[in-house]
Amino acid sequence: MELTALDKAQLNAFYEECKAAYAAYQAQGLKLDMSRGKPAPAQLDLSAGLLDAVTSEEMLGEAGDYRNYGLLDGIPEAKKLFAPMLGVEEDEMFIFGNASLQAMYLTISYAYSHGLMGNTPWNKLEKVKFLCPVPGYDRHFKITEFFGAEMINIPMNEDGPDMDLVERLVAEDAAVKGIWCVPQYANPTGISYSDEVVRRMAALKPAAPDFRVFWDNAYCIHHLCDNPKTILPILAEAKKAGNADMVYLFASTAKVTFAGAGVAVMAASKANLADLSKALNVFTISFDKMNQMRHVKYFGGKFENVLAHMEKHRALIQPKFEVVLNTLDKELKPLGIGNWVTPQGGYFVSFDAPQGCAKRIVQLCKEAGVVLTGAGATFPYGVDPEDRNIRIAPTYPEVDELQTAMDLFVLCAKMAAAEKLLAE
Repeated sequence: MELTALDKAQLNAFYEECKAAYAAYQAQGLKLDMSRGKPAPAQLDLSAGLLDAVTSEEMLGEAGDYRNYGLLDGIPEAKKLFAPMLGVEEDEMFIFGNASLQAMYLTISYAYSHGLMGNTPWNKLEKVKFLCPVPGYDRHFKITEFFGAEMINIPMNEDGPDMDLVERLVAEDAAVKGIWCVPQYANPTGISYSDEVVRRMAALKPAAPDFRVFWDNAYCIHHLCDNPKTILPILAEAKKAGNADMVYLFASTAKVTFAGAGVAVMAASKANLADLSKALNVFTISFDKMNQMRHVKYFGGKFENVLAHMEKHRALIQPKFEVVLNTLDKELKPLGIGNWVTPQGGYFVSFDAPQGCAKRIVQLCKEAGVVLTGAGATFPYGVDPEDRNIRIAPTYPEVDELQTAMDLFVLCAKMAAAEKLLAE
């Protein structure tokens, strides 16, 4: 029976039963942290061979001695290895350090300080606006908030952002300078953009000549299913639409090899890369070419070996996603509490609580020893207008710890939902 079908006496009894169970959890002294989507130690162990992948003699590559200065845009072997990941040509690639977030930050910073491709620097404009599909990735929002951009919520549909709204805002307002996108297994919803959404995104007609699509394809090879959907390559579609300079693509191996020592990649038109290199030439002489070569040698220079490696990750984390989804299905679905999507890949399960309940659920979990991502974190400025969304990150805990955390989570969801109904 759904919770809303209970009369007040039944609802009170249900709530008191939940409170007693909650007190028992508090007595256990739990200390579990599920606040970020981190790889588990066993996942990091999969890449242990990376540390021994090269010798000093193997640092002599196609373009010279990789122990020395030079090659700002990365070694050609790394471009060849990772170009298929983003669906671009090798000469459209730029290899950064270990974090794609750094590449995104530097790009935004350059737009503010010097302007993109000869356009007015954003810091000289009265207002800069960014479109933010929600719920979305909190670190994207932190970057644009840090620089003072006004962020506009864009609802997410089952196939991607609300493109009617995106097209209208981009076309009518030259202050709209960008949109954040996680197109495959979106953070946190797990949604993958449809072909129609990708084509419409690539064919945008912005009022601002320096409008950019920030296409963060962080989870493009993080599959949790057989025969995964492959989204259309945005840069190729943008070229067809005459918008080759409108798109920046980002990805990394942070959750493929070592989160603290992966390789970040960026792709864009040659004109965009030449423009950004004006800043990057000042920022650094080169990124870590030895680490780039380690990755090339570890994967034998073949992208299919990267995909085979990701199947090992899937074997480790898929059981954890099953714990989360099975517990939600068993404990909350019959009561009609909340909504969630079964993701086909990525790192998160997005849970929408009853309206006004997300903060209370997170608070109850924390007070019983389980730390979740803060309610509201998946929205700009940390404000979820309906106080509903909670990002569940299953990957780091061991399976038994995760089951305990999820048992507590659903209990807290029941309590919060009951409190809301009783208050009404």
